[in-house]
Amino acid sequence: MEIVGYVLLGGYTVALCYVTIYCLMQFHLLYHYSKHHSKDKLDELKDPGLDSNLPFVTIQLPIYNEKYVIERLIDNIADLDYPKKKFEIHILDDSNDETLKIVERKVQEYKGKGFNIEQVLREKRTGFKAGALRDAMDRVKGEFIAIFDADFLPNRDFLKKTIPHFKDEKVGVVQTRWEHINQEYSLITKLQAFQLNVHFSVEQQGRESADYMLQFNGTAGVWRKETIESAGGWEADTLTEDLDLSYRAQLKGWKIHFLEELGSPAELPAEMNGLKSQQFRWMKGGAETAKKILPSVWNSDLGFIKKIHASLHLMNSSVFLFVFLLGVFSVPLLFFTKVLHMNSNIYSLFLIGLISIVFVYFVANNNVYNKRGGKITSIIRFVLLFPVFLALSMGLSLHNSVAVLQGLFGKKTAFVRTPKLNIKTLSDKMVVSNYLKYKISFITILEGLLAFYFLFGVYTGIRTGENIFLIFHLLLFFGYAAIFFYSIKHLRYSS
Repeated sequence: MEIVGYVLLGGYTVALCYVTIYCLMQFHLLYHYSKHHSKDKLDELKDPGLDSNLPFVTIQLPIYNEKYVIERLIDNIADLDYPKKKFEIHILDDSNDETLKIVERKVQEYKGKGFNIEQVLREKRTGFKAGALRDAMDRVKGEFIAIFDADFLPNRDFLKKTIPHFKDEKVGVVQTRWEHINQEYSLITKLQAFQLNVHFSVEQQGRESADYMLQFNGTAGVWRKETIESAGGWEADTLTEDLDLSYRAQLKGWKIHFLEELGSPAELPAEMNGLKSQQFRWMKGGAETAKKILPSVWNSDLGFIKKIHASLHLMNSSVFLFVFLLGVFSVPLLFFTKVLHMNSNIYSLFLIGLISIVFVYFVANNNVYNKRGGKITSIIRFVLLFPVFLALSMGLSLHNSVAVLQGLFGKKTAFVRTPKLNIKTLSDKMVVSNYLKYKISFITILEGLLAFYFLFGVYTGIRTGENIFLIFHLLLFFGYAAIFFYSIKHLRYSS
């Protein structure tokens, strides 16, 4: 029995060490983010300004079956504050539904208004989004390429605010911060925004400030055409073609510049199964890209610390695997605490990881909340949201772990896009959509069973007086139960 206990304890400790290291590296990015936002540093930053001789820009809109949002996207892009003669719009349309006719009609409408706009069609949807971007490169006339997914609504001054940063000849990409037009729609959208605010502040700005590797996020950014070509072009062998090309470009010596001050509004998935499909694509694609790119990172002439941060960046999806193992190992460990003479005080050292991540999330979300309701409201909102966010993140760990393992072991799956349903405000209603085709999956069933598993852990801890994991198991129970509940509840929106 002791051998089993030591195996469980060893696995738990390894997983806990990995999660703690991940949290500390996030705190390290927070340090660099704070340095960037110091008064002296900000005083050094200058707006490069826009030249009178504006460069020609190609705007690419890769879409697939977006009948709910495609009209607002085209209208929004046509309204950009940039001379008509200085940009072209390519709608990379892989649709096979009524979206095709809607796009055709909108293209004719704007051609009649003097816009350089076309609907680009392919015979086969090979390579999905990456394939569409790759196949459309021969049509590109612009020196720079702006890319927007169907759910984005960039501000009118987007091009005027991004293009000037290419005056630095080493800059190959300018990425803007995502904003969320439906953040307040539901608990699910609030928690997504809560997490994305960290990425589009502490992570991206912290990496740039420290001169670490960062990424183009697939949309709401601008590429120098030469950068794409010199890095080898778009490739469809991973589900995160944006992360893949970002690293290949930076390993070629190009820089990615992140504009935290320029927000690009977009729609968040408003129902659980859409969120899970998005998470699956990001997690699996991240693992695929890590497997593909890590050897090049470690064979490069980057400094050691840069290689470590690049590795954790590429492998960040794997943290869910270790969170999942932490939870699974912790329940049987309750029966071995006395046998192994475990001293719970030892594990209090790992609280430093939790404290670190609390600071990261507070700083990342504080400015956003301050703008809406002041400091007190911001603190209250954070205190209420953070435990819920932590619980639901844990509840997604099984789902995301499966995605990571599939990516690492090379299992090929289709690019399952996240349908956009034109959900913007609290008054908008979720409706049954033929874009949502979900069934109760085996993973969802396991999530329900894991909720009971961790409820058993709560009961066992209370009954035996072993309270070392009590709060942890309560969060896991709540997280898995919530993910299971919403996954079943939101099936009704699927046709």
